[in-house]
Amino acid sequence: MNNCSVFNMPESEWHARCQLAALYRLVAHFRMTDLIDTHISMRLDDGTGHFLINRYGVLFEHMRASDLVRIDKDGKVTDPCFPNHRVNRAGFVIHSAIHEARADLHCVIHTHTAAGIAVSAQVDGLLPISQHALKFYNRIGYHRYEGIATRVEEREQLVRDLGAHNAMILCNHGLLAAGASVAHAFQTIFILERACQAQIQAMAGGNALNLPSAETCEFTARQFEQDDESGLIELGWAAALSLIQNQQEAYCS
Repeated sequence: MNNCSVFNMPESEWHARCQLAALYRLVAHFRMTDLIDTHISMRLDDGTGHFLINRYGVLFEHMRASDLVRIDKDGKVTDPCFPNHRVNRAGFVIHSAIHEARADLHCVIHTHTAAGIAVSAQVDGLLPISQHALKFYNRIGYHRYEGIATRVEEREQLVRDLGAHNAMILCNHGLLAAGASVAHAFQTIFILERACQAQIQAMAGGNALNLPSAETCEFTARQFEQDDESGLIELGWAAALSLIQNQQEAYCS
């Protein structure tokens, strides 16, 4: 940690930065990156409404706590320690919309994986053909493609399309997942990505697909909703962190 961080940053914010940097590296570990594009954000729990997002140009594999940029809902950098860090404009538009509208979602992940883009280009979207996909049965939004998301005017429609869900497919674009914590957001994007991968591979086989009954789909979706109550989400997050345990000193710097 540099001297500016030590003397000017609350310990709670530095902890949040370390958590978010770890999440960036885990997303890279599971090959859900797109060079320097896509983004993950976390709202700070300090009453300001400010949130952290990646410094544009840093690979997710190399993300550090000091590479994260604190910005407000208007995209202004509010961090005196790192005032010259550049932020992806589309990242600001997408994430600021959700953080401002959904107080329950503290962490938001956006990806451009091959499987996610492929499903986002399909008219029927995510199909209920796998256990992973059933987590999102009637619980995922869809946002029509409007070009690269650099216009603040798009934020209103993004929020409407997400609705009360914690996941959304950005048509012809990619995936979005969010949660009350980094653990929740990570589990959501991990399962959504696996569901998309399974769908593309299943469809590539060329045979007719099995679809469970609507009753079974809804029952399974409700089973997934019990994960939080049983502590499985935090358990999975801790297990994932162990994969990059040897990088902790690097990402907390």
